[in-house]
Parts: sequence; C-alpha cells; structure tokens
Amino acid sequence: MKNWGGQFTPKSGGHFELESGAHFKLELGGQYHWNLHSNNTDEIFRLYKIATDFQKTRFTNHWPEFDRKLIENEISENRQWKIVSEGKIACVWATTFDDPQIWEEKNEDPSVYIHRIATNPDFRGQNLVGKIVEWAKIYAIENQKQFIRMDTVGDNSGLINHYTRCGFEFLGLLKLKNTEGLPAHYDNATVSLFQITINVK
Repeated sequence: MKNWGGQFTPKSGGHFELESGAHFKLELGGQYHWNLHSNNTDEIFRLYKIATDFQKTRFTNHWPEFDRKLIENEISENRQWKIVSEGKIACVWATTFDDPQIWEEKNEDPSVYIHRIATNPDFRGQNLVGKIVEWAKIYAIENQKQFIRMDTVGDNSGLINHYTRCGFEFLGLLKLKNTEGLPAHYDNATVSLFQITINVK
C-alpha cells in the first residue's frame, strides 16, 4: 500500500494528519488511526468478546468466536486497524478490497469493505463509527476506490438508523447464497448492505 503525507479536513472539523512510513496513520484531535500489530491480538479478542456479549443482550444474531488465524492473517496483511486515544485502543475494525460472497456481482466495483467494528466500552458515545468513516474516505481515495461498504447480519432498524446517520446509504437486504468459509454468523443469513460513494479525482 502506498503511503503519503498531507492533511484532510473532515466535515466534523479538525484535521487528519497523514504520515508517511511503514503504516497508514491518521491523527484527528489527539486520536490516531493506524494498523494493528501482532502484540494487539489479545486486545482485539477482548473487544470482540465485549461486543459479542453486548450483542447477545440486544439481538438474536451475534458474532461467533473468530478464528485466531483469521485475525493474525489480517494483521500481517495490514488489514486490521485501530483508533488510539489517550494511549488506549478505543476501537478496532478490519478491511478488505474483496468481498464477493456478500456483495456478489457488486464486488466488481472498486470498494473498501469494512468489517467487525468493536469499540472499547470506555470510549462509547464518541461517534467512533463517524471517525472511521472519515478515515475510510481518505483510505479509499488513497487506494482509488469508489465505494465504502459495510454489512450487518439481519434487519435491525437501530443499526440501520445508526449507520445512515454516519453517512451510509442503506441499500436493502440480501439473502446470502454461498457462505462457505465465512464466519458462522453468516450461515443462512440475510444481511443489510450499506454504502458511501466517493468521488475519486
């Protein structure tokens, strides 16, 4: 992945600082967005467990226990990300440029796909999804992608409203046809699809 320096002024105000180097890194108001390292794996799984326990109190469908090799592979490929604030990991998420089993023929579109956002409870209520969106806009432009995309399992009006408030367009529901190799919560699932369109110059 190419790295470059510069500034981007998000709609929410402030500046992202983009630093050249080994990892894609952004700074906004004291919060840093950058790649996770192998020594963060235990913290990722701690946040996943917190998120899963919360999902179990609200939703019928929740995350399974993810394969550690999946996360380690994402880290080695620079596809796991974190927001660091006050010296703590505030939020983690994963990205990919290829998601054919969920997006089917739309996978041909140049896109960044976001998965598994998990927030540290100490930082809830800080609109971290909105900050990820601002980060993703820069990341998409840097990689010449036209769309930022997400999915959630099920038809959850609360999540749909939350993600649309963060700038996503709700594209509707899709019954998945082929979930072989996907995490278990996708088995026989219907997903909600979300998208942001970006003007790449």
